[in-house]
Amino acid sequence: MSTECESVTALFGKNVFNDVVMRERLPKNVYREFKKVISEGRFLDMTLANVVANAMKDWAIEKGATHFCHWFQPMTGLTAEKHDSFISPTPEGTTIMEFSGKELIQGEPDASSFPSGGLRATFEARGYTAWDYTSPVFIKETGKNITLFIPCAFCSYNAEALDKKTPLLRSMDALNKQAMRVLKILGNNTSKTVDATLGAEQEYFLVDKKWYDKRLDLMLTGRTLFGAPTPRGQELSDHYFGALHERIASYMHDVNFELWKLGVSAKTQHNEVSPAQYELAPVFGTVNVATDHNQLVMETLQKIALRHGLVCLLYEKPFRGVNGSGKHNNWSMVTDDGINLLEPGNTPHDNMVFLVMLCAVIKGVDRYAKLLRASVAAPGNDHRLGAHEAPPAIVSVFLGDQLTDIVEQLAAGGAKNSKANGQLKLGVSSLPQLPKDSTDRNRTSPFAFTGNKFEFRMVGSSQSTSGPMFVLNTIVAQSLMEIADELEKSDNVKAAAQKILTKIAKEHSRIIFNGDNYTEQWVKEAEKRGLPNIKSMVDSLKTLMEDENVKLFTTHKVLSKAELKARTEILLEAYSTTICIEGKTALNMAQRQILPVAIEYASVLGKSIERISDAGCNPETEKKILNKACGLITDLNNGIEELKKILAEVCDVDNTANKAEKCRDKVVTSINTVRKFADEIEMIVDAKMWPLPTYAEMLFVK
Repeated sequence: MSTECESVTALFGKNVFNDVVMRERLPKNVYREFKKVISEGRFLDMTLANVVANAMKDWAIEKGATHFCHWFQPMTGLTAEKHDSFISPTPEGTTIMEFSGKELIQGEPDASSFPSGGLRATFEARGYTAWDYTSPVFIKETGKNITLFIPCAFCSYNAEALDKKTPLLRSMDALNKQAMRVLKILGNNTSKTVDATLGAEQEYFLVDKKWYDKRLDLMLTGRTLFGAPTPRGQELSDHYFGALHERIASYMHDVNFELWKLGVSAKTQHNEVSPAQYELAPVFGTVNVATDHNQLVMETLQKIALRHGLVCLLYEKPFRGVNGSGKHNNWSMVTDDGINLLEPGNTPHDNMVFLVMLCAVIKGVDRYAKLLRASVAAPGNDHRLGAHEAPPAIVSVFLGDQLTDIVEQLAAGGAKNSKANGQLKLGVSSLPQLPKDSTDRNRTSPFAFTGNKFEFRMVGSSQSTSGPMFVLNTIVAQSLMEIADELEKSDNVKAAAQKILTKIAKEHSRIIFNGDNYTEQWVKEAEKRGLPNIKSMVDSLKTLMEDENVKLFTTHKVLSKAELKARTEILLEAYSTTICIEGKTALNMAQRQILPVAIEYASVLGKSIERISDAGCNPETEKKILNKACGLITDLNNGIEELKKILAEVCDVDNTANKAEKCRDKVVTSINTVRKFADEIEMIVDAKMWPLPTYAEMLFVK
């Protein structure tokens, strides 16, 4: 056991140019200066960059690397990488291995083929990558290829953000600036910076590759477009936290070791609610590093799955009728000297810093609920949100009894006391009393306080955490800015703070809901409170360009109006493209796989009826089955023809918003109609003839 622990300790961060490696590799004065640049957020001058780059190159080459790449996150939601070798020819016709500070700091990939939302014309190809030196450089092993990866931001020739990281970094600066203003006013003279932190729980499905390879829908869209319900799903609640199957446990072991080498602190793993569904959760990190790590997590989950003859599905709802997958984003704010600003302490009612931060979050979430909803808008999330398995599309905040009571006291004029947490007595003499947390956990809440952080549960499993996190950072920065503006004008900070807290508690407590978010009663109650209930991605994205949102992002220099508009266009176009691909895939499968088998089955039934009649028996039952099959064949064929017609009409529409609406209203509806008849056919066709792996096979066969 000790040997295993020692090996893991030695393994962790093995392929990361981290602080330990820098101390060993960099001259002491360079190391100190570089750390100072990072902590102060200063520009990295070329002299310093050259020394750092040379040390990185030597370290990478010793580990077998031949190339380096600038690794960035374009608006596809995936990652991109352009590889260059360390080779530099000499006049003598030989070569040396070189890597300059300029190559480390800046790259120039072609920007013309990435989504830009109109920021760039097709012929405007120049784009720049810029090293995010706050996120560690690492080595990635892909087969025999070993490459030094440099986490970067990606921008256009005119400095417009073409990626997901740039606005995230800008939002971190905005949050730091406003949070530090508030802390200084409230008497904190020791902290120098405030960072947003993130721990992103990642849910995913695993299916055997032999089933995946026979499902065109899974290969092309990430979800099953057809599939009759399995006789057994998740009703027994036996999969959740159940014993790991040996094949899955071996897979998780390999995933952990691969991630640990990359410095990703994968901590928790378990079976999730649905059959074939699992979860991995890391330790908290700074939000930009955590976002980089989550991209590595998703990539590693998929890469390692193939080694085990499995395929990892990250789509939010790959199987109808069982729970989908989310990515619960655990978010907080922490100072450079280790103070968690969302830690209530033993007496949260008189913890002024905590109360101000808490109320800033409540105000921001209530005021910008539509923007938060838009930040998690994704085609897969349309199937998941509000489906009584995940948070609804209505944004609300869960605080628990203790903090809700404090907010109510604030609304009444000021908090005087905190409800005691107490002890849990289990009624067994051999078991200890357990300390009771200040809040329960509400798994139905989209935005829940869970002790010293907020858990944003609406994020989809396939999404980058960048979008939701830069929105959250910015809306909280706005609340803190308004609080700081008020406090800085006051002669009595404590009295002014109490007045602000009371005002926020009165005006924004409508967003607080501690009950069951799945019920129809809550939908009605939320409507009475004036909370938005935006059910589709298309409707949600329409709210992005509202004046209040434009002002928010431009005020904090997170996104310009043009950049926000571009993102809206990109997301709408991505939705339409996704739905059109799903429609074309459904059409292909229905026409070429399902309909022919249904016709063949009807033919077999017809011949059986003839033989039974010739034998002098009454084929009444067979005729009923044949009549049902023929009726479904007709319905399916009609659905196919209608889907074909709609795809021809919709997928060539030029107007982005109009096309997205038609995809939602017509294509999705038509796909569902075709599926309805196809799934009914599956239930009567001979299992030996059915061309697709069934839900039972994919979800239960390990």
